[in-house]
Amino acid sequence: MERRSGIAVWRQIGESLAEEIRINRYMPGTLLPSVSDLAARYDVNRHTIMRAIAELQQHGLVRVERGRGTFVESSMLQYPIGKRTRFTETLRRQGVLGYVTVVQSDVVKNADIAHHLKLPRTAKLVHIRVLGKAEKTTISLSDNYFEHKRFPDFADILRETHSISAAYARYGIDDYVRQWSKVTAHLPEPDVARLLEQSRLRPILQVEALNTDLKGVPLQYTVGSFVGDGVELLIGGE
Repeated sequence: MERRSGIAVWRQIGESLAEEIRINRYMPGTLLPSVSDLAARYDVNRHTIMRAIAELQQHGLVRVERGRGTFVESSMLQYPIGKRTRFTETLRRQGVLGYVTVVQSDVVKNADIAHHLKLPRTAKLVHIRVLGKAEKTTISLSDNYFEHKRFPDFADILRETHSISAAYARYGIDDYVRQWSKVTAHLPEPDVARLLEQSRLRPILQVEALNTDLKGVPLQYTVGSFVGDGVELLIGGE
C-alpha cells in the first residue's frame, strides 16, 4: 500500500480486492479470506479491512453473512421482461435454480390497486410478499396482489409450489401474459434493503406490472424490487 499517496489505505485495499474479483482470482460465490488474514496480508488493523469490505459491499461486489464471512457476489443475471415473464423459467434457462419464498401474506383493501385489477374499490385483495431467489442468493422482493374472491388460497399454494406459474395452474390457469410494465430506479426503503440483504445506498430497479389472462382479464398487480447491480432487465419479446 502507498501510505503517502493521498488515497486512504482502506480505499487502496478495496480497489486491490475489487481488481482481484474482476480478474476472477476470487470467483463468484467464493469466500474471501478472513478479516484477520487480510489484515495480516496488507499489514493493517482489522478496522481498516472492515472499512474496505464495507465499500465493496456498498458497490455490490461482496456480501457479508453474519457468522459465515464475506462472499463474492454472483455474476449479473439477465431477466427478460416481455409478454410472458416467468421467474423460475427465466433463471432455469441460465442454468440457475430459481424459486420464490413467501415472507408475508394477508388480506387487504386498496382502491388504487383494485382499480388496476378492475375490481370494486372496496374489494378484498390477497397480498403476498415474496423473495425471489437465484440458488441461495436473494435477487428480488415483490408485493403481489390478487382478487381474494378468485384466489383465496393463493398464498398457501405458493408456499407449497414456490412458483407463481405453478400456483396459477392449480386454479386451471395454464397461461397468462404481461399487460404492461413500468421500470424505475431509486434507493430502497430500509425494510426492502434488509430483505434484499443489501446496503440502503445501492439502487434497486423497481418493476410495477400487471398480468392478465389470455382474454385480458387482470390476474395480478405486482410491485417488484430487483438488486440493481445484480440483475440486468431486458425489455421486450416474449
